[in-house]
Amino acid sequence: MDGHLVQPIGWVESELVERDKAPLQGDEGSPDAWLVFDPSVIDGLRDIRVGAEILVLSWLDRARRDVLTVHPRDDPSQPRTGVFSTRSPDRPNPIGVHRVTVLSVDGTRVRVRNLEALDRTPVLDVKPVLDVGTER
Repeated sequence: MDGHLVQPIGWVESELVERDKAPLQGDEGSPDAWLVFDPSVIDGLRDIRVGAEILVLSWLDRARRDVLTVHPRDDPSQPRTGVFSTRSPDRPNPIGVHRVTVLSVDGTRVRVRNLEALDRTPVLDVKPVLDVGTER
C-alpha cells in the first residue's frame, strides 16, 4: 500500500500524562482538557459552540502498532479479541475517536469534557456529532 501523509492540526493539553493511569473511556473519570489548534486552522473553528458535542480524531502516538489481538479492557479474564472489535489504542493505525462536549472556546483553544487522550496527543481532525438522519 502507498503511504499517506497526515498532518496534525493541534494537540491535547491534559493532566493525563501516564497511559496506565488514564481512564479507558472519557466518561470514566477523565479530567477536562484543552484542544490546542495550530493558528493556520482557526477559520475551521469559527462555528464550534459551547455545549456542542464533537468527535476528536487523534493519533495515539504512544500506542503499539504491532498488536492485533487484546484482552478487552485489559482484563486477562476476557478472551483475546481482534483489535478492530475493540477500542484498544494499540492497533496498526492508532487513530483515536473521542466524543467530547465543548466547555469553552478561546481563540485556538477549545476546552472539552470526556477526553481520555494523554497530554501532547496529536489532534488530526474534528467533526460534529450528527443526529441520525442528519447530513452536512
